[in-house]
Amino acid sequence: MVTEEQVTTALKQVFVPTAEQSVIDLNLVRKITIADKNITVTLASTALADEVQNFVAAGVKSALQQFKNTVVQVDFVAAKPQELNEIKNIVAVMSGKGGVGKSTVAVNIAVALAQSGARVGLMDADIYGPNIPTMLGVEKLPPPNGNKLVPAVAYDVKMISMGLLVKPGQPLIWRGPMLNSAIRQFLADVEWGELDYLIVDLPPGTGDAALSLAQALPLSGAIIVTLPQLVSLEDASRGLQMFRTLEVPILGVIENMSYLDLPDGTRMDIFGSGGGEQLAQATQTPFLGKIPIDQNVRIGGDSGKPIVISHPDSPVAKALREIAESLAAKISVAALGGKNELPINIVE
Repeated sequence: MVTEEQVTTALKQVFVPTAEQSVIDLNLVRKITIADKNITVTLASTALADEVQNFVAAGVKSALQQFKNTVVQVDFVAAKPQELNEIKNIVAVMSGKGGVGKSTVAVNIAVALAQSGARVGLMDADIYGPNIPTMLGVEKLPPPNGNKLVPAVAYDVKMISMGLLVKPGQPLIWRGPMLNSAIRQFLADVEWGELDYLIVDLPPGTGDAALSLAQALPLSGAIIVTLPQLVSLEDASRGLQMFRTLEVPILGVIENMSYLDLPDGTRMDIFGSGGGEQLAQATQTPFLGKIPIDQNVRIGGDSGKPIVISHPDSPVAKALREIAESLAAKISVAALGGKNELPINIVE
């Protein structure tokens, strides 16, 4: 009869995409049931990325085929989420300096995740420069529901922004504690409902605002947006180290405006080349990908149509979707890795 040790050894060969670790290493196995010729493996759900579930399930069945004349079943159970109310994962998008396209990346990643079927919210925490309403073509919030704000919805993404709560052009002259209070209200006083992801567009830099916001939010992880140029990389590195100091997991680095493809087929590196990858390597951080320059990104941002909507087949849109897919897989792994609340239970 098949033993626990044999099944466990076989499962050590089943790796989770992007994690480079097995389901055993990541503590995803919740129960192994061995009954006669039937083997049932129950795993913690990676429902935040359905393609990861399918890949892992196929891997388990393939690994256990070595046990002849057995029937293998793979079940998934919900893992205990790191959540605030009904929000499963809160992910910060941060840059060390302004002007690197952080908000553009946040918007398009949120929309791309929603297109994949996830329930997504987007919080514009860049209080001093709330541009996300413009980028999503939203002019006002729906009427409140009692004492709860109801987020606007654009492209299946729920969104809240200070830009929708103040008069157009009105400056916010606030110190850190006021910012902290506003963001807490964005979490507690907004009717988000159930979300797989809440993407938070943080202010640029590592000043009081970003620090207060990062400390106020129970972040599942952070992604760093940078340009290839040296100045941007230096600032991005400071932001990355700030999150590490706060013990926030770094999900990866994104290099925006990496290059420009010219009509003659050549490529121009306007802001340098390879800086994002170098930063990721130097800090032992995952590199999520490069996003090329395209004027349609700017046009879409000004008109309220993100490029993953307006030009879905463009190289930029494809790069953003690939980044969103990779991010979803990494969030699943980060949420589950090392958190095996239930012991493995062998039933014979």
